[in-house]
Amino acid sequence: MLCSMEHAKFWALIDDARREVGEPRGTEAVASQAAAILAGCPEQEIVAAQQSLWDLMTESYTTRLWGAAYEINGGRSDDLFDYFRGWLIVQGRATYERVVSDPDSLADVPEIQRIIADEEDVECETALSIAWTAYITATGVQMPDDAYTIRYRDLEPGWDFDDEEAMQLQLPRLTALTQQRDRS
Repeated sequence: MLCSMEHAKFWALIDDARREVGEPRGTEAVASQAAAILAGCPEQEIVAAQQSLWDLMTESYTTRLWGAAYEINGGRSDDLFDYFRGWLIVQGRATYERVVSDPDSLADVPEIQRIIADEEDVECETALSIAWTAYITATGVQMPDDAYTIRYRDLEPGWDFDDEEAMQLQLPRLTALTQQRDRS
């Protein structure tokens, strides 16, 4: 199923889990189902999935996306930004790629519109442990820490996420959506 660095196969795993869960709001359920599916794979494929997951986490580690998460959730720490990106990954490849390329496009995601209106947080911590959980289920032991690498780069220069004008310049559609919620 998965080979090292073959992200298309990781995305196929997410698609399979999303299909099996069926409920678009069930991000935790999608992550759990992905772990269950992956647990049936050979050990090296589970490790490859872990590497793919962290490669995607690294790719999505950008100032603009952090600003978008901050705007939607009303502020975010390092860990909670990770959980936001976990949520993004379980949305599937098309949404992930569109949003990483243009974080302001989150304003066009129907689930984000609903979440903002309902004043919910956007996060899925379980997504970060898809392969970890699958590995434990399949082998009965923890995945070795040196089985994968995390290659975070420094964030590009940003802006003050609490500065409304700067936020409007960087993420105009998303800011308009959250301001609409705040006026209600």
